[in-house]
Amino acid sequence: MARALPPLSWFRSFEASARNLSFTAAAEELGLTQSAISQQVRHLEQRLGVTLFQRQPRGLALTDDGRRLLPSVGRAIDGLRAATQAFEAGPTQDLVTVATSVSVAQWVIQPALSGFLSDHPDVRLRLVSTIWPDDFTRALADVEVRFGSAAQVGAGAEPFGSDRLIAVSRSGAQADLERLPLIEAVGVSAGWAQWPDPVPQAPRVHVDSYGAALDLAVQGVGAALTSQLLAEGPIARGGVRRIGETAMPGVERYFLACRSTAPAARAFAAWLQARA
Repeated sequence: MARALPPLSWFRSFEASARNLSFTAAAEELGLTQSAISQQVRHLEQRLGVTLFQRQPRGLALTDDGRRLLPSVGRAIDGLRAATQAFEAGPTQDLVTVATSVSVAQWVIQPALSGFLSDHPDVRLRLVSTIWPDDFTRALADVEVRFGSAAQVGAGAEPFGSDRLIAVSRSGAQADLERLPLIEAVGVSAGWAQWPDPVPQAPRVHVDSYGAALDLAVQGVGAALTSQLLAEGPIARGGVRRIGETAMPGVERYFLACRSTAPAARAFAAWLQARA
């Protein structure tokens, strides 16, 4: 049976001590005590059956065995560091993690995001896709755009944008709810059946979000019942047009929460609220 490898912490303590030729400096670098570094190096020496350092009054000196081991350990640690960095987004300073639905990211954030980045050149963003309130327990974001009822979204969240639902279709297409296929988002409490003006047909296309319904309307598929918050931008840009002036309040809506006190997160939350 192959013998188990010594713990990685022993090799890290050895490598840091060898570079600094000091247990004290290695301890400061790794955030450990000097005695812990010394003990881990001693354990490694006992495991390998060799002496790696000569302990001198004013520091350390590598033995021949220590000099032979150091290059291999150094390369291994460098390889682990490089592998880890491939999964990291970089320094966390001025990094704002934003948890939001794809709908808000596409229709509210994306069209004006270049302006925010231009005004805040030191801020970096990470967008995390979420839909329902329980998704946010896993996101651990700085800024969250939550969707649901007031009871669902939890404390610390403020209403974000309009709570009203409107009907839209592609600009240039007929605006007739009797002839256009009706597009409806599922999983929400208000739909075409609750529309104040009676519609003569049942929805023919069902999607999982207001944003997807809006996207189908932009593509000319039919008339979408969607969030006014999402539709305001496409209406202003001419991608869709509103069908009549009828609107109705949605039971669920979008809420904005800023969970961080960092200036970068506060700046993005304020910018986003101003967008609505």
